[in-house]
Amino acid sequence: MQAVTLCISTTMVLILLGLVVLSVLTARNLSTSVREHTSISLVLGDTISETDGQALLAQQQRQPYAREVKYISKEEALQVMTAEMGANPVDFAGVNPFQAEIEIRIKSDYATSDSLRNISDRLLKDNRVVEVAYQADQIDQVNRNVQRISTILLVLSVLLIIISYTLISNSVLLGVFARRFTIHTQKLVGARWSLIRRPFLLRSIVIGLVASLLACLVLGACIYTLYRYQPGSEELIGTTEMIITGVAVFVFGFVIMLVCTLLSVNRFLRMTAGELYKN
Repeated sequence: MQAVTLCISTTMVLILLGLVVLSVLTARNLSTSVREHTSISLVLGDTISETDGQALLAQQQRQPYAREVKYISKEEALQVMTAEMGANPVDFAGVNPFQAEIEIRIKSDYATSDSLRNISDRLLKDNRVVEVAYQADQIDQVNRNVQRISTILLVLSVLLIIISYTLISNSVLLGVFARRFTIHTQKLVGARWSLIRRPFLLRSIVIGLVASLLACLVLGACIYTLYRYQPGSEELIGTTEMIITGVAVFVFGFVIMLVCTLLSVNRFLRMTAGELYKN
């Protein structure tokens, strides 16, 4: 029953740890996805021909900050606005009031206010560009939220590691405490400390691996449920994130059980007979 109880408590701790790791990875992917939807719109002058616009398009496609570049002609802009407004602006203005644009989707590493400001200043030096538009406030808000969420998850991770170590250590200590006199008897007959520790360590490794496997199964079931009832989740939680989470759970389960057992057994190995009876 001690082994079963220890396995259950360790599994619950590892599930919480796996959820935190998965949350960190998901938050990183979500941040990258939001940043990669950041775009810069280059408004071209009225006298710029489509050939010059396509040349500028090819130039921007070679830039390190460009993830995706799209050319929007005057006619395409007119069609889009006509569909959105339900009326043709040419009927009121007499001419096409829109200008050709180039929309640049920015890579996540460049989705900061300073980087976008530098890119904008550089683009405005081109005579073909009359205006550069991007949502600076939204980008700043996204970056602030990402930083705030990362800080909260980091604090939660540290607290969870401390709490999990305390819980597992106490559970392991109780199991070793029940066999403290057996340990002392082995010492009296001349058994080496490594020999005394071996069965405890093997038992802890088995419990750690079983608990890790159970935790991974529970996490896998949660991810499957999320995939089934929340479309688009596979874009944030992919194979890489699941592998990293599984490895983290197994490594933590193995290491924490091994360390806690080693410290607990060594504690009773150093005790004298009098100290054992006092405990």
